[in-house]
Amino acid sequence: MQDNSGAFLGEQEIMIRDSARKVAQEVVAPTAAERDRTSAWPREELKTVAELGFLGMHIPEEHGGAGLSFVEYCLAIEEFAAVDAGFATVLHVHNSVALSIYRDGTEEQKRQWLPAMVRGEKIGCFLLSEPHAGSDTAAFRTSGRRDGDHYVLNGSKQFISNGGEAGVAIVVSVTDKDAGKKGVSLIMVDPGTPGFTVTRNEKKLGQRTANLAAIQMEDCRVPLSNLLGAEGAGYKHIIAGLDEGRVAIAALATGVARAALEAAVKYAKEREAYGAPIMNLQGVAFDLADMSMQVDLSHVYMLHAARLCQAGIRCPKEASSIKLFASEMAEKVCSDAIQIHGGYGYLNDFPVERFYRDARVTKIYEGTSHIQKLIIARNL
Repeated sequence: MQDNSGAFLGEQEIMIRDSARKVAQEVVAPTAAERDRTSAWPREELKTVAELGFLGMHIPEEHGGAGLSFVEYCLAIEEFAAVDAGFATVLHVHNSVALSIYRDGTEEQKRQWLPAMVRGEKIGCFLLSEPHAGSDTAAFRTSGRRDGDHYVLNGSKQFISNGGEAGVAIVVSVTDKDAGKKGVSLIMVDPGTPGFTVTRNEKKLGQRTANLAAIQMEDCRVPLSNLLGAEGAGYKHIIAGLDEGRVAIAALATGVARAALEAAVKYAKEREAYGAPIMNLQGVAFDLADMSMQVDLSHVYMLHAARLCQAGIRCPKEASSIKLFASEMAEKVCSDAIQIHGGYGYLNDFPVERFYRDARVTKIYEGTSHIQKLIIARNL
């Protein structure tokens, strides 16, 4: 069956999309503007979406999850982003952490961590970026030194989504400083562990629903059993997940852009100038046509890349292409939506100014636009 963009979706994919849309509009949308003003953590909303399976989207039913395919996951992220991109980021990061534990964890680790994550009792975060190292993952300094039956973690992490509210953290750490990329490991940490400190919750331009933290670890001791996967396999794990992460951010950016387009169309039909709706003005109509084309193209190619990921096909060029296209497109479409609203678009009485602020970071996280261009060029 075709959706509004012309993309073909299966019955199950349509059901998941419609379910996510209903939950997003009924549970998340009513409080989105208030969260934007106050940066309040969506505790009650997360509890509700957890009960409906959206905090365990990747996790099979035997571990309490919803067992969604990657395409279904991206469709859900797009729907949540259309009402609150920050909330969609919270969901994406949490679900990605749960997926990492499911894929690389031992059976004991899965039993220990996943049930509480699926129920929303523990939110996940991934400690990757450092103050001096974002896209340059080979420059990490956070160390994980063995000491008896423990790892001792020391280092600083920056721009950690969900960091200030998390109950499960996966820390990217250097366990062998002489082994280069093969000396990087993933270690799970309970944020309540002594030596693990949230030093700052950042104040941001947009996506204020999403908590963003700076974290310091000083002699933070965790059991050796908290190692996720093999020691030294952390960098390989990070690289393996990049395609999916970038496609998911493309889905998020597409959702924000679609919401801005829908708001602009609604306003253009209601606002009158020279005795008729401004939708009748050729300049406005042409802008809306361009916006619609860009959103549809982004949605369709996002689904293409998602299906490659779902099939287990490495697709760095396609993933970077859609992440780059969708994020750049989202900023432009949201800007055009403000322009169509005129002066009202600059006020927070209308949601398009929030959409614009929320879209901007999609050009930065999961690899900046320049990084995506480098990857595309290397794969030509």
